[in-house]
Amino acid sequence: MNAQPVVISDANITWERELPSRGRVAMYSLISAESAIFTIFVVAYLFYVGKSLTGPMPRDVLHAPIFFTVCLLSSSLTIHLAVKSLKLAKIGGFALWWFLTLALGATFLAGTAREWHRLIYNEGLTIQTNLFGTTYYSLVGLHAFHVTVGLLGITTVLLFALLGYVRQEQAERVDVLALYWHFVDAVWVVVFTVVYVIGR
Repeated sequence: MNAQPVVISDANITWERELPSRGRVAMYSLISAESAIFTIFVVAYLFYVGKSLTGPMPRDVLHAPIFFTVCLLSSSLTIHLAVKSLKLAKIGGFALWWFLTLALGATFLAGTAREWHRLIYNEGLTIQTNLFGTTYYSLVGLHAFHVTVGLLGITTVLLFALLGYVRQEQAERVDVLALYWHFVDAVWVVVFTVVYVIGR
């Protein structure tokens, strides 16, 4: 539902203010709740880092995923350009930027899966190995779950776009999904800093 204008007037002055859509308010509420959950996981990671009695330790097995981080952060730009294209009724441009967002997000998720495979099978680090393994997989796994949810939403919208059901009037709804994706990207900046910079 699009934002509705609210007119407030008195004897001398009239103000017109636009209320945010219900979808946008709901997404902001979801982001607030999810931020609280991530905060708990980040605090737990920082509290337990370096307290494992047995190895492996973060400095021994973690390698900063620079390339995959660039892919994920770049997807914030592509999804912004996609929404901008849709608002201008450029459906072809929207579909292209939206697909690039999907590809970049999927590349990041594949990078996470690749890292986990290496850690589990080459380094012997599982969620049960030590405190580091438990907190690492919990925090990074929580983020990977949110990326997966975002990718499912993006894929659904792309399918509708390819079938010709996405039009300019849906730009506000699409922008609400883009808000979630920006949140996922912003959270990764925090997770990356905590896990690959501070935690090592």
